[in-house]
Amino acid sequence: MTSLPLQDQVIVITGGASGIGKATARLCAERGAHVLISDLPTSNGHVISEDLIARGFSTNFVQCDVSNENAVKQLMCSTIKSFGRLDVLIACAGILQGASIEIENFDSETFDRVLDVNIRGTFLCVKHAIRAMGNIGGVILLLASGAGVTSSSSSYAYGASKGAVHGLSLVLQSQLENRPIRINTVAPGAISTPLKRQNIEDVGHHEGISQAMIRCRQDQLGNPAGVASVLAFLASQEADYVRGTIFTR
Repeated sequence: MTSLPLQDQVIVITGGASGIGKATARLCAERGAHVLISDLPTSNGHVISEDLIARGFSTNFVQCDVSNENAVKQLMCSTIKSFGRLDVLIACAGILQGASIEIENFDSETFDRVLDVNIRGTFLCVKHAIRAMGNIGGVILLLASGAGVTSSSSSYAYGASKGAVHGLSLVLQSQLENRPIRINTVAPGAISTPLKRQNIEDVGHHEGISQAMIRCRQDQLGNPAGVASVLAFLASQEADYVRGTIFTR
């Protein structure tokens, strides 16, 4: 019998209870991985995990605020305790706040909060994932965006944070090139996630456009499953020769 592409791989997915993270968690589990779904306590991550378990897949849900270093450390420890190792980190956790606010009125608290989750949280997850991987190594996949990398953003904080995630990935690729750890960054385009749909709503109200036009813009968004298929491929050994940043629709 042919093995599944991710057979017995141990994968941690932060932000795994919604959007791209949720779609990726499901696909990785279906492809044979042991999946640790991580998200905030207020998320429905436990429901997603229980649904996958009921379908015969190997998953678990661990509450984690990625901006809290102790919580991230415990997440990686829970992974080792449950499965004995960590093969892949997929860092999907992120927030978007401050859309359409002019720079003169952009409060520092919002800026700090977005960067705290999006870049500091990514850094902490990478730091403790690499410790958990040890000398065996593994794969680390970071979620950036076109925003702050190849284009602008509706939010100064979001664009800055995603540009920083991309910058972090470039440093990691250089610094870790002699270690058995592969780093890839995925920069999705306009994808139908709760975060993006709310962003379109917020920007639309700021621009004074109709609700019908807002719905039209939301209907044009891409399917999270498309990005999930890219991430699941990159998590597999088939992607061993892939390097750098991958942009999706």
